[in-house]
Amino acid sequence: MHPVRKMYCRTFQSVLKFSIPFLPYRNPKIIGSVKGIPDILKKKKCHSVLIVTDKGIVSLGLIQRLKKALRENHISYVIYDKTVANPTTTNVYEAAALYQSRHCSAIIGFGGGSSIDCAKAVGVKIARPNKSLAKMKGILKVHKKLPLLIAVPTTAGTGSETTIAAVITDAEIRHKYAINDFPLIPKYAVLDPKVTCSLPPFITACTGMDALTHAVEAYIGNSTTPGTRKNALMAVSLIFKNLDAAVKDGNNLEARRNMLKASYYAGCAFTKSYVGYVHAVAHSLGGAYNVPHGYANAVLLPYVLDSYGECIHKKLHQLAIAAGIAKKDIPHYKGARIFIYAIQAMKKRYGISNTIEEIREEDIPRLSHYADKEANPLYPVPVLMNAQELEKFYYMLMPKKRRETEPAMDFQAYARKEAQRAAEKAAGKSKPEPAVPSEEIIMEEQNEEKTD
Repeated sequence: MHPVRKMYCRTFQSVLKFSIPFLPYRNPKIIGSVKGIPDILKKKKCHSVLIVTDKGIVSLGLIQRLKKALRENHISYVIYDKTVANPTTTNVYEAAALYQSRHCSAIIGFGGGSSIDCAKAVGVKIARPNKSLAKMKGILKVHKKLPLLIAVPTTAGTGSETTIAAVITDAEIRHKYAINDFPLIPKYAVLDPKVTCSLPPFITACTGMDALTHAVEAYIGNSTTPGTRKNALMAVSLIFKNLDAAVKDGNNLEARRNMLKASYYAGCAFTKSYVGYVHAVAHSLGGAYNVPHGYANAVLLPYVLDSYGECIHKKLHQLAIAAGIAKKDIPHYKGARIFIYAIQAMKKRYGISNTIEEIREEDIPRLSHYADKEANPLYPVPVLMNAQELEKFYYMLMPKKRRETEPAMDFQAYARKEAQRAAEKAAGKSKPEPAVPSEEIIMEEQNEEKTD
């Protein structure tokens, strides 16, 4: 990136960081069950509500408890269930028209991040009926109060129930963008583990990795606060302790509840401290190819962390300590290596690939341009990159390209580098430690820790 643009980005980010204490951030009020929603609606004198969800949620019957609770309390409702994996402007306009035709006064986003983001965008459209969604992308362009908004996450990962953002895809040009403003934060978040129990193991894994990405990118960025750092560390700790159990047994209510908490804490962290290039690249892939967001984040996370290099080793070591996989008294580079390999090992356990088949080489310049435009100057990333520099991540994820070039996470290649480094060290020559070790070396380090 050009030095002048770097200076502009860092200045912009510094101003935002300085502004954090003065901006109207708030956390949604937490409710433990969907059965508590009718009391809120009656208190707010809302007699008709729009439920924004998707066909998968409806077919699984996850919405039945909510419908029953509303009927028993004589609250009318209408359901919009056409939300797609990356919600489009068409979804928003259709749902907003339904809201108006049924004279609703509240919105419930029931589902994953897509349904909740769609519900937020519907609220934006109701509040600003004469302004297009595209003209409100970016930050602080909504300004007006939304209808009462309640979020019921059925996946533990997106954190959308806590954030100021709604990510929408333009239905015509397939460009994905975010609308960011404080009125988009839901008034209430319903963290009910029972609505997450039917989630299949693979989706549980991907959404859990999404929450992990939120926490990690918020923590390693340059705009953290004591509160966001605490939330990120709590999220990472909960994810490493509970995600495997939630994937293995979907009816494990304790693991499900703790993953909802982790997603909430991660959402609180990145709402103030933002995310980074993992999200920017993942959003471009979701917009172009409809790649599920959590899956794209999971695939990308270790590669982007590796690319930042030494400047984030200390923070990754701290995250590894919070995750319970590293000790305090090891060098930072070892802690960082342990953490990145642990992410790669999680991906392997959950069947998450290292590549994304849909990527076409001719699309890469356009996709990297979108990622650059989203991330810069807003995201306070550890290392700034422009569109040309971001292209490398797309090439890493192309199966053919990864066969032609040495992958960033080729463990055998790192093993060779480790051996070469050891020989050079013995000969009196030292080189910087690699960010990621070979599988054999990382396992040796973990075994050494266990025997200390």
